[in-house]
Amino acid sequence: MKLLILNANLVNEGQITQTDLLVEDGFIAQIGPNLSGRPADRVIDANGQYLLPGVIDDQVHFREPGLTHKANIHTESMAGVAGGTTTFMEMPNTVPNALTQELLQDKYDIAARTAMANYSFFMGASNDNLDEVLRTDPRTVCGIKAFMGSSTGNMLVDNEQVLDNLFRHSPMLIATHCEDEATVRANNERFKAEYGDHGTAALHPLIRDEVACLKSSSLAVELAKRHNTRLHILHISTAEELALFRNDIPLTEKRITAEVCVHHLWFDADDYEQLGNQIKCNPAIKAPHHRAELLKGLLDDRLDIIATDHAPHTRAEKAQSYWQAPSGLPLIQHSLLLMLDFVRQGKLDIQTVVRKMCHAPAQCFQIDRRGYVREGYWADLVLVDPNQTTSVTDESVYYHCGWTPLAGQTFTNAVTHTIVSGELVYERGQFLVERAGQRVLFAR
Repeated sequence: MKLLILNANLVNEGQITQTDLLVEDGFIAQIGPNLSGRPADRVIDANGQYLLPGVIDDQVHFREPGLTHKANIHTESMAGVAGGTTTFMEMPNTVPNALTQELLQDKYDIAARTAMANYSFFMGASNDNLDEVLRTDPRTVCGIKAFMGSSTGNMLVDNEQVLDNLFRHSPMLIATHCEDEATVRANNERFKAEYGDHGTAALHPLIRDEVACLKSSSLAVELAKRHNTRLHILHISTAEELALFRNDIPLTEKRITAEVCVHHLWFDADDYEQLGNQIKCNPAIKAPHHRAELLKGLLDDRLDIIATDHAPHTRAEKAQSYWQAPSGLPLIQHSLLLMLDFVRQGKLDIQTVVRKMCHAPAQCFQIDRRGYVREGYWADLVLVDPNQTTSVTDESVYYHCGWTPLAGQTFTNAVTHTIVSGELVYERGQFLVERAGQRVLFAR
C-alpha cells in the first residue's frame, strides 16, 4: 500500500514540524513539504492533527497461552492499536511459563497468526533454567525477564546464587520485577493477622511497601554493576528507588535503565477507596507523594520509559475479597491518551511523551528501525486529534475482560488513525485488517 499523509504536525526527535509523509511497501519513503500529488492508494489530510511514532509498550501481559479467559494476543493488541500502540513486548508468566525456547516459540507462532501490533516476547528466567536462557537469540528476542518478586508457576527467582549467575552470563538485557519476597510475605502475614477477612485493597501499598521495592531494586542494581549487565528495572513505584538511577549520561550510554507505568503516574493510594481491587497491582500504587516524585524522575531522566504493565483479569476475579483478588489492571488502550492529558494539564510536553513512549524504548532495547519517524524506518505511525475527546466506558474497550478502571473518564485527545508496519490498521473506530503485526528485530 502507498499511503500519503498531508499537512500533519509531526512530533519527532524533540521537534514539531508541519509536513507530509509518504508510506510505501511498509516503510517511510519520504518526509517533507509539498508531497501532495504523489501517487498513493490512500490520502489522509491530517490538518490540525499530531503525527507521532507508534507507541512501543515494553511491558504487557496478554495472557496467551493458557489464561485466555482473561485475554489473548489478538484482543489486547487490537486494544493497543486503537490507543496508538504499534509494538508490544509481552511477559513470560503465561501458562505454561515461557521457560524453554520451544515454549517461547509457541508464543511467537500465535502472534504471527493473530497480532494486530508488532510483537516481541521475553524469555523467562527461573531458579533452574539458565542453560535455556543462554540459548536466547539477542537479535530476535527483546530480553530476559526475571521476577525478583511474586509471580506465577516457577518464575520467582529468589536464589541469590542463581541471580548472580544469570547476571554474570546473560548475553542480553535483563528486565526485572523488583519486590523483596521475604518482606512482602512478612507484611502479608502481619496484616492478615490484624484484619482477617476484613482486609481491603487499601492495605496493598502497606504490604507491598517501599522497603520491599527498594531492597530488591538495590540488589538488582548491585548485581548489574558487579557484572556490567544490561539491566532494565520495570515499573518503578517509589520515590526512594529514584536514587538508584543516573541522569548525567545519555540514554544510549546507560547500562541500567528504568521504567515507570502510567498507573503509577495517574493513580495514588487515595483511589483505593473508590476503585478497590480494580487498581490492585504489583508493585502497588502507593501514597500521593510517590506519584509526584515519579513524575519528577520522569522529567529529569532518572526514569527512561513509560509503559503500561497491561494485565487483565475478569470482573469476577477482581470482585473477590482483597486477599483472593489477583493483581493487575488493563490499560493499553488509553496509555497514550493518559499522557496527552498530562500535556493538556501542563505537567509535561508532547515531545517528552514521544521521547519516553516511542524513542526511548527503541533505544533501550536497540530495536531495528522503529520508534522514530525517519525515512527508511518501518511506518509505525499514529494520528491524534487534539480537538476531539475520547469518553471511556466499559463498552468502549476492546479488552477481552470487558472493563477498565478508567470508566467515566473523558480524555482531551482522540486517536484517529494507527498504521502498523505500513498498514492502515485503525481508522476512527474501525479496524481495517485482521492482523498486521510483524516480529520485531533488534540491532544487537
